[in-house]
Amino acid sequence: MPLSALTDKSHEPTDAAVRDVLGNSYEVWNRLIDLVEEEIGPVSRVWGYTSKTTGWGLRLKQNDRIIVYITPQTGKFLASFALGEKAVAEAKRSKLSTALLTAIDTAPRYAEGRGIRVEVSHHSQVSDLAALAKIKCEN
Repeated sequence: MPLSALTDKSHEPTDAAVRDVLGNSYEVWNRLIDLVEEEIGPVSRVWGYTSKTTGWGLRLKQNDRIIVYITPQTGKFLASFALGEKAVAEAKRSKLSTALLTAIDTAPRYAEGRGIRVEVSHHSQVSDLAALAKIKCEN
């Protein structure tokens, strides 16, 4: 099963398709995007299709730097970050939720940083994710 619920390579996802897939989480999706922009300033929204096993995902970019990947799934979405060690250290000093800090601590390490992936379906999660986006931008 692909990571994304949107898998038709021939068609970039429309807002209507995202709304259909996310259902009640659609408002949460938009709130995350809005909060990230409030924290770090304007971002580019770039859809990318990686492969048939991952499908479509939205990249929030500032200039050429990807800040967060968001991947639509049925009724929820994934927020993914690649955090360097400076950002990880700053995140640990911040007031992020225990669940998000645990995700950071247990994340696999890659050359480009730690790969954090969080399932999101509730408004209560988005402020911490936006704060993490700001930490990533600043570090």
